[in-house]
Amino acid sequence: MAGFSDTFENDVCKLIFNAVAISNIADNAASAALTNLWCSLHTADPADSGTQGTNEGGYAQYTRISVARTTAGWVVTNNSVSPVANIDFPQNTSTSTGTFTHASIGVTSASTSGKIIAAGTISPNINFSQNVTPRLTTASSFTLD
Repeated sequence: MAGFSDTFENDVCKLIFNAVAISNIADNAASAALTNLWCSLHTADPADSGTQGTNEGGYAQYTRISVARTTAGWVVTNNSVSPVANIDFPQNTSTSTGTFTHASIGVTSASTSGKIIAAGTISPNINFSQNVTPRLTTASSFTLD
């Protein structure tokens, strides 16, 4: 059996990232639907079984960043999702160093756990050291295929 159609894949991306209903399939009937999604950085692959807390962070000032779950927060085109603006994480003012190899988008600001909606490799990786501000750019994308 074949996979999902490109049109439906794009609809699913819009449902998740822009809170746009899929007529007759999914609508926002929840009393407290998510208004933001939370971006996190990882020093290794959180894997399909991981959470946002898996291999997350790496310096004292690090925290997840929220992005609005609307067209003001995410661009969805041809099953691909990108942030409308750069996603800047807090500047590393400590002497900690390391490398972020993966990013994820999830459902909570909590510093542990959190369901991952999408995750992938950051290319190029982000090296963090003192006075570096880690950034996911508008060229960063996740694709549903």
